[in-house]
Amino acid sequence: MIIAVAAMKEQVAEHFGHCETFLMYDSLKKEAFTIPNPGHKPGYLPNFLGDHGVEVIIAGGMGGGAIEIFNSRNIKVVTGAQGDALAAAEAFCRGELNSSGDVCQEHMH
Repeated sequence: MIIAVAAMKEQVAEHFGHCETFLMYDSLKKEAFTIPNPGHKPGYLPNFLGDHGVEVIIAGGMGGGAIEIFNSRNIKVVTGAQGDALAAAEAFCRGELNSSGDVCQEHMH
């Protein structure tokens, strides 16, 4: 399973679209690498990540439009995460990270 974590440095980003990078974690290989955020454009990032094989996205917060696109691509959305990005991905794999279900209503993070 490929898990993407929206990140600022090594920490989970408060807002998915405004992150610096995505930590990509391969749960089978137990390997992680980062890719830069290619830019925040409505509807672009969910498809960009889906095209990279992402099955789960983890972020502090996310807008409703992005959540809808992820859902349409059968990509699990986990919001409300915080702290170390790699630790968040590993916690999800252990079943210890659940989504808060929070949806961002504005982009003032």
